[in-house]
Amino acid sequence: MSAVSARFLAKRDAATLAIIGTGVQARSHLEAFAEVRQLNEVRVWSPRAASRERFVGEMTGHVPVPVRATDTAEAAVRGADLIVLVTSSVTPVIKDEWVSAGAHVVSVGACRPDQREMDPALVARARLFVDSRAAALVESGDVVMGIASGLFSAAHIGGELGEVVLGRVAGRQGDADVTVFKSLGMAVEDVVAADLVLRRAAETGAGTELKL
Repeated sequence: MSAVSARFLAKRDAATLAIIGTGVQARSHLEAFAEVRQLNEVRVWSPRAASRERFVGEMTGHVPVPVRATDTAEAAVRGADLIVLVTSSVTPVIKDEWVSAGAHVVSVGACRPDQREMDPALVARARLFVDSRAAALVESGDVVMGIASGLFSAAHIGGELGEVVLGRVAGRQGDADVTVFKSLGMAVEDVVAADLVLRRAAETGAGTELKL
């Protein structure tokens, strides 16, 4: 879903990716974004230097783009076209002023109403999209607390990503737009992914069929 959001909401020439976080989600997001965008640089930051260096070592050569660690989150984010937040932090990990005009931000962490991963000012100025409007309004602290503090209303959600893909709502309207995709995850995404794996396995003869 994050990669789909990049296809439909990022600028056409978006090529610099910043990743905040170095866990499993960071790795899978780098692999996915490399499939949908022609990246020319990847910057990564997390609080522990050892984790940053390990990520660089594991991913260098695994994707066809230079990967480097930065000393601060700000150094990773400033000037980036694509920003991915895949952390376990419950408080904002990036500031609004770090994010350049035209950037696309994907927030995967902070999935409870009392948690935030993005600067509230960033969410307020961005064109905001979600995977589920109903879920975002009760589960996402980035949305719930922004509404509660009066920064914006529920109408600030520009639409669900599925609506953008189907052309039912407008996504990015100009190269200067900052777009945000707040991902909470939906069961249907897992079902579709599992179905794809099953069909590909059947096509290639991979795996072992079990009788349950």
